Amino acid sequence: MNIKRKLSLQVIAGFMASLLFVTAVNLFNQNLLMQLSLSVRMVLMPLIYWSIAVIPLLIMILTGDKPSDYGFIRKNIFRQIIVGGVIGIVMSLFLTLLPILFGKGEWVDNGHHYQYLWQFIFDFFYFIFAVGLVEEFIFRGFVYCKVNLITGSKMASLLVSSLLFGLFHFFGGNLLQMLMTAVIGVIFCLCREKIKNCTLLSLMIAHGVYDAMITVWTSIL
Repeated sequence: MNIKRKLSLQVIAGFMASLLFVTAVNLFNQNLLMQLSLSVRMVLMPLIYWSIAVIPLLIMILTGDKPSDYGFIRKNIFRQIIVGGVIGIVMSLFLTLLPILFGKGEWVDNGHHYQYLWQFIFDFFYFIFAVGLVEEFIFRGFVYCKVNLITGSKMASLLVSSLLFGLFHFFGGNLLQMLMTAVIGVIFCLCREKIKNCTLLSLMIAHGVYDAMITVWTSIL
């Protein structure tokens, strides 16, 4: 089997497994999670979400890929964190706050409306260390890297990873939301390629901050 076919099978297996796992996670959250105590839910939510990345992570280990192959860089960690935070806030201002101010809050509402500070703190933790970590590892790390090796084209990597990212969010409810998610995937890819010190770590933080800020804006406005 030639190398490109092997890489293609790895992408397909990783994505399909992630799709299966996210389906299971969503079904669990919808039918069982709320029956548990608050403290148990807070522990289980990130642990369960991490399961979505198990197969891509296993493929990475078995194929001998290094974290650096996927976009992790050890130097300038503080700068990477700052860059990620700034990207997340800027995206939030343009993609969440503006629609709300123009009367289109329903376009961006995630259904989380909180009153207490601890709820917002947990949201930031969950979206950065669970959602951002898992989804960026899979789509801007695993998929992006593999497609780039297959095609030798960063544009192909951007398009494929972003389209799969949109499809991954089919539980969002409709085609428009999936398309908007794919556009967000494109933005993250462009940030990775065009912004200095923007690494996979930066994107994990940006993703988490952007998602968590949706809760902030929809709760206070």
